[in-house]
This record gives sequence, C-alpha cells and structure tokens, in this order.
Amino acid sequence: MGNIRPTYIKRVAVELVNRYPTLFTSDYEHNKQIVAKITDVKSIMMRNKIAGYATTYRKRPKL
Repeated sequence: MGNIRPTYIKRVAVELVNRYPTLFTSDYEHNKQIVAKITDVKSIMMRNKIAGYATTYRKRPKL
C-alpha cells in the first residue's frame, strides 16, 4: 500500500508543478531544493512531503 497524502500537500505540489513546469524534474533531491527556493514553507517535513509528491506527480504518465 502507498502513502495517502493530505489534500493540502497535493494541492500545493500540483500548483507548483503546473506554475513552474520547467523547474521540476523526476529527481527528488532537486525538487527539494526548488521547493525550498520558491516557497516560504518553514517546516522541513512539509517541504519534503511537497517535494516528494511533486516528484511522484512528474513521474506519472501523461494521458
């Protein structure tokens, strides 16, 4: 079974990926740095969850 992330994590991650499509890749470490630069998230755990979902979202096949 996979992780079930809260809606606010998904919403922020999808919004960031759609707003900055060229910045995000399928590399988690790179996405972590990008999230830290373009957001004002204070919590490291929250930043990591947003970056993780952004990575998963980018790896998803486009329909």
